[in-house]
Amino acid sequence: MTSSATKPRGVRARAAIAAKTLRTDRWWFAPLITVIGLSAWVAYATVRVFMHDFYWVEDYHYLTPFYSPCVTDRCLPEAAHFGRYLPGWWIIPDAAFTLPFLLLFRLTCYYYRKAYYRSFWLSPPACAVPDGHASYGGETRFPLIVQNSHRYFFYFAAIISLINTWDAILAFHSPEGFGFGLGNLILLGNVVMLWAYTISCHSCRHIIGGRLKNFSKHPVRYRAWGYVSWLNVRHMQLAWITLGTLALTDFYVMAVSAEWISDLRFIN
Repeated sequence: MTSSATKPRGVRARAAIAAKTLRTDRWWFAPLITVIGLSAWVAYATVRVFMHDFYWVEDYHYLTPFYSPCVTDRCLPEAAHFGRYLPGWWIIPDAAFTLPFLLLFRLTCYYYRKAYYRSFWLSPPACAVPDGHASYGGETRFPLIVQNSHRYFFYFAAIISLINTWDAILAFHSPEGFGFGLGNLILLGNVVMLWAYTISCHSCRHIIGGRLKNFSKHPVRYRAWGYVSWLNVRHMQLAWITLGTLALTDFYVMAVSAEWISDLRFIN
């Protein structure tokens, strides 16, 4: 046994506790819910992406965000707003130009990193609970070094949000011309939430005002930075809300396209 006299100065003895943690609350509940929630969403999204059907409502021009923009030669010409460039092999998503960047934007998001590090990797699962791994090498090697590219995926996410906005505008359509229904409200709500999540990103906040040395000389950017900072505090909530709005929007478009339900129309 090392006596206190032989310990280096500044080193404090650790309590001799056999238990892994003394926490008596349900610290495991949050990681468990995260695993269930993310797994369910990924399973649903994967099935829908490779279903290659029920993504377009011709009468009202509803296009699900999971298929936007539709770029394979399997896509209906009316739904391919930006052209069809890729072969229609089943393994290729119809939105192959956007889905990889959206996935990388979310995977490298600061909140989602915390979420899946704690839940799927148990690194660590909760405060005052030991890490599930013997060692930690940081985000300095492949594949975790890709996390440092989050700021670049933000630019792609902003462009994709513009595309989703365009889809929502085109959806104000009916066989008689202009039209407005429940699907439009769902598409618009999804776009608003996607923009809120995208611009609340930490990278966006840094781009707007992170490098400014004197806010008084940049009043417009300072005001924008303040708005983004207000959203940034709610980034975690927006991350989950947008998973919900994406699934709701896709399911509604699928249900109307498959004629399971009829769209509730307010105008035409």
